[in-house]
Order: sequence, then structure tokens, then C-alpha cells
Amino acid sequence: MDRQSIDALLTGMLGSAEGVSDLLFISDKPPLVEVHGRLSPFAIDPPEPVLTPQLIEQLAGQIMNGSERLRVEFSATGSCDCSYVIENLARFRVNIFKQNGRHAIVMRKMQSEIPTLEKLALPPIFREIVKEKNGIILVTGGTSTGKTTTLAAMLNELNQSQEIHIVTLEDPIEFFHPHGKGAISQRELGNDFPNFADGLRAALRQAPKAILVGEIRDRETLEIAMTASETGHIVFSTLHTINAGQTINRILGMFAREEEQQLRQRLSETLRYVISQRLVNKIDGGRLLVTEIMGSSLRTRETIVYGESENKSFQEIIEAGSTLGWHTFDQSIIEAYKAGIVSEETAMSSCTNKGKMRRELDLIQRGRGAAREQTPSGLKLNIPEPIRIIEVDEAGVPIAPAPASRR
Repeated sequence: MDRQSIDALLTGMLGSAEGVSDLLFISDKPPLVEVHGRLSPFAIDPPEPVLTPQLIEQLAGQIMNGSERLRVEFSATGSCDCSYVIENLARFRVNIFKQNGRHAIVMRKMQSEIPTLEKLALPPIFREIVKEKNGIILVTGGTSTGKTTTLAAMLNELNQSQEIHIVTLEDPIEFFHPHGKGAISQRELGNDFPNFADGLRAALRQAPKAILVGEIRDRETLEIAMTASETGHIVFSTLHTINAGQTINRILGMFAREEEQQLRQRLSETLRYVISQRLVNKIDGGRLLVTEIMGSSLRTRETIVYGESENKSFQEIIEAGSTLGWHTFDQSIIEAYKAGIVSEETAMSSCTNKGKMRRELDLIQRGRGAAREQTPSGLKLNIPEPIRIIEVDEAGVPIAPAPASRR
């Protein structure tokens, strides 16, 4: 399989549906296209029922393009990351890995347009977050939840509004930022630096005010990130955790037990925000970005230092910080349900506290039932079911301008 054939195949797969996010190549399956979290097969030409191991290995070889670094990494670890470009069409973040001794490939389509806070409809607190001058800001969530896109929008805001030097360490570079008021230096793992720890250590000598670390993968990288934040830098990074509490525990788990108390103290002084993300299904198709945001306060710092207790959990701290713009996943999901964006089933399956969510949904539904029974004067009438005083939508919600949805 040559480069031209690969580009033709990928072009066809991208054009097979709107909103394609990932392309998958796995032995004994046809090529797969992911759209809004669902996979569908793509017929290949000449007609073959499934992909063969030999074909996928050829595809992997073309994508790796003879890179010795990628070959060694794949042999040593069973997987490697790289990028692939179809000129004037698309860029991909690629993971080539072994499964049952065979090659497999997942290609994530990267956006060409730089995202903004407005286009992503992120909560207003994000404008305050990017004003931080030092410390660590973590964007967390599972794979494919848009962490990189959110970080790109935050960096774009910095780049367009502040006269500073921004250094990014990425694997691979997903969004190419033009210079704005700031100057931005984007470095790619493997091409510009050997690993995140070394890249971050070098970044401290490159006169940055803001540093992006694509992912904190180990203790050494985290230690250098904390040192950078303690010396007057703002550090943005990601972790594969699902909420604030798990994020703190994941960080603590990178260190030995005897180091825990010192780490807790340092973390309480350097951590500025934990932003967690999830994607949930919308009623009208597609997916909605819901967020959880925890900032730094006296209560937050005390809980990081001494740990969570029965009467002091990160969830309770976040809920109490709603006046500051903080919110939990469940609060975000409830707002989306009130706006008619997500269904009751999605709200229940996506929430953190199912018992509390059930009670909240029941209250909302009872309120909607009361609204149906009331006349504009507030008096209740026994009206036959087919007749309605207030026009409502299919969900039974009185029709009114819906609140702006969060992404």
C-alpha cells in the first residue's frame, strides 16, 4: 500500500459522514469510522470483508515513514504515537499498537481551526482561570473527552490577550497556533525533545511565562511541573482521571508513602484549578461537553493537606463554591436536563451520585407537572387531558427561551 492509496482511503473514510472523529484499523474487521462515539464500518475497494494483518502492517509502515525512533518504541513497548498529514485536508494523531501479536491503528482527526472559549461555549470562569500567573492547572478526563481542545482554547486566549512567551510540549502537536500578542513556541515529543521530563526541564531555561505539558505521565514530570509553578510559571497539563478527588489520589499515588505529607503540602500551594470533562449524549443527537471545576480556596487546600473526611469532601467543597463559578458534573447535567438537552436516562447514567440525581430529577418533574396544571392566574383547574392551557414541548416543558447550553 503506497502513500497515494492510503490518502485515498483516509479521504473516503472522512467523507463518509459528518463529524468523523476517529478512524480504526483492526484485523478481521473492516475499516471503522467513529462518529459521536459510535462505530460504523467503511467498505474498502476492492471489496474485502475485513482487513488483513498484512494490510494493516503495510499501512503502519507507511505512517511511521521509516522513523527509527518509532520502530524502537513500538518494539519495546508495543505501541507508538505519531502524526500523519493529508495535505490541504486533515491532520491525524496516530497510535499504532499490537493486539494479539498483530498491528492495529487508531487515527484521531485533529481540528485545523484554533478553538476559542466562545466557540466551545465554555463557562465564564475559564476567562478567570487563564488569568492565573503561577501554579498548576489540570484538565482531566477519559480519552476522547476533548481535553486537548479545551487546553488549546485556553492557550489561544492567553496568546491573544497577553504579551508573554508560551512554550508547549506536545505529543504530537495538534493545533498550530499563530503568534498573537504573545509569542508561542510549540515543541513535539520525539522531534524536538526526548521525553516530557527533559522537555519541561529545558523549558525553564526558555524564558516562558506559561508552559503546556501535553500529559503528566510520571513522577519526574510532576515534580518538575511543581518546581516550575513554584518559581513563577503557570503550568497547564492533563491527567487521565475522572474528577477532582481521583486527580489528587492519582498524584499522591506517584510518590512513596513517606513522601506523602510533603507532597500534599506542595500540591496544596501550587494547584490552582482541576477541570474535569465528560461527553454525554444529547437528545437531538451528538454529544454535549459537561464539566466539573474545582479551584483553590482555604477549604480546598486544607482538604488536600489533611485528606477527605466524612464532613469535608471535594464534592461538597465544589458545590459550596458555586458563587465562584465552581460546579460538579451533577450540577452541569441537571442544568442540561432542565434545558431539554439531555434525557433522564442520560442524566442518570452519567451522574456521580445516582441517589441525589434521582431526587433532583423527581423535583424537576414534579415542578413540570405543577406547571401543566396551573393557569396563568395561578389557579388549578380540572381540565381534560387533551386540552392544554400552556403550550409545552415534547418533554412537557413550558415553551420559553432555553438557557445557553454548556459544551
